[in-house]
Amino acid sequence: MGLFDDINRFLESRLEEFLRNNPHLELQALEEQLRQQEEDTLRLIVDSQAQEKRVQEEILSTAQEIQRWHERVNKAKTAGRLDLASSAQEREAALLRQGNQLWGKMQGLKERIDKAKELQRQIYIRRQEVGAKAKQAQAERATQTKVTENTGWNFPASDSTSSGADALEEKFMRWEIDHDLENLKRNLQ
Repeated sequence: MGLFDDINRFLESRLEEFLRNNPHLELQALEEQLRQQEEDTLRLIVDSQAQEKRVQEEILSTAQEIQRWHERVNKAKTAGRLDLASSAQEREAALLRQGNQLWGKMQGLKERIDKAKELQRQIYIRRQEVGAKAKQAQAERATQTKVTENTGWNFPASDSTSSGADALEEKFMRWEIDHDLENLKRNLQ
C-alpha cells in the first residue's frame, strides 16, 4: 500500500501544482461541481414534490374515510346500535390519527422543498459568480499571452540565445524529474 500512497501523493501534488499554475481550470472544475450539485438539488425538489403529491392524495383519501365512518357512527347511534357506534368511533379516531400523521409528513416535505429551493438558488448564484471569475481569468490569461507575444519576449527559434535557454531548460527538467524519481524510489524502500 505504501507504493500506491506515495504515487497518489505525488500525483496529487502535481495536480495541485498544475491547478495553481492554471487557475482558470480550477474555476472551471468548481463551476462543473456546482452545476452537478444544482442538478442534484433540482432532482431532490422534484422527488420531494412527487412525494408531497402522493401524501396529499393519501390525506384526501383518509379524509373521505373519516367522513364515511363518521356517518356510520351517526347511523348506528340513531338505530340504537351502541356497540357498532363505539366500534365505528374507534375506527374514526384511528383514521384521524393517521390523517394527523400524514399532515405532519406533508408539512415536513414542504419544509424540505423550501430548503432545497433555497439551496438551489444559492448554488445557482455561486455558480454564476464562479463562471464569471473563470471567464475573467481566461480573458486575463488571453490578454497576458497577447501582451507577451507583442512585447518581444518570445524569441524566434533560430536565435542562439533561445536555443541555449531551451537546452538549459530541458536539462533542468530532466534533472528535476530524475531527482523526484530518486526521492520516490528512496521513499518506497
